[in-house]
Amino acid sequence: MTVRLASQLRPKFWQLPLTELSDLEWEALCDGCGRCCLHKLQDVDDNQLYYTDVACKLLDLETCRCKHYADRIQYVPDCMSIREEGQAVYALLPSSCAYRLRNENKPLPLWHPLLTGSSEAMHALGISIRGQVVSEEDIQEDEIEERIIQWID
Repeated sequence: MTVRLASQLRPKFWQLPLTELSDLEWEALCDGCGRCCLHKLQDVDDNQLYYTDVACKLLDLETCRCKHYADRIQYVPDCMSIREEGQAVYALLPSSCAYRLRNENKPLPLWHPLLTGSSEAMHALGISIRGQVVSEEDIQEDEIEERIIQWID
C-alpha cells in the first residue's frame, strides 16, 4: 500500500466493527492470502465445506491477488462480494480470514500484513496459497473432487 493511501487509514481501523470501515479500510483489511479464491465443495448430506487446491482463473498465483479485481464479476459472475453479501458468506471464508475474524470480534493473527507491515510473514508461514495451488485453467472440471486439501481449516 502506498504512503498516500496508508495516510487515509485510521490508526488501528481493523479493531473497529466491519460496518464502520471506509471502502479503503475494508480493502486494506484483506491479507491477500488468496484462500477465498479457491474452489470449494460442499457435501449435500452434512453441508461440510471442503477446500480444493484449485484457484479461480483470475487469481495471480504468485501475488495471490485477483488480476481483475475491480471488474471480476464480469469474468466470474458467481464471485462473491464479501462486503455486499455479509453474514451469508463469513462462514464460507477460511478461519484465518480477517473479515471472518473481525465479524466474530476476534483479533487479527500476528502474521497479518497490517500488523507486520509486510505480507512476507504470511507467505513464509504457508498461510497464502503461493506455491500450493493450480489454476482452474490447468485442470479438467471433473478432476476437482480429487483435489480436496486438508491444510486449510
